[in-house]
Amino acid sequence: MKVTYDPEVDVLRILLQSGPVEESDESKPGVILDYDKEGNIVGVEILNASRRTDNPRSMEYAILQPDRQAAVLREQGGSNYTAGPEAPEQIERKED
Repeated sequence: MKVTYDPEVDVLRILLQSGPVEESDESKPGVILDYDKEGNIVGVEILNASRRTDNPRSMEYAILQPDRQAAVLREQGGSNYTAGPEAPEQIERKED
């Protein structure tokens, strides 16, 4: 997976898989989904990213262990799971 931000055109691109894009679809205004020939999503482009994100030059990611996913979701307010308050294994923040 690769994430790039081009400030000249204000586009944030998330590439999920390498390979040719067969088709693209702007499912919502400013959000383009790229598909391979089998119809799998291989990328996402977000137009006008600086208006849609807090900071397109900053990224945070977490690699979660299966038993800790519920706790993180609960902390983020997205779940009713009752797992303990463990933190993700790895959190990385990178800013330009």
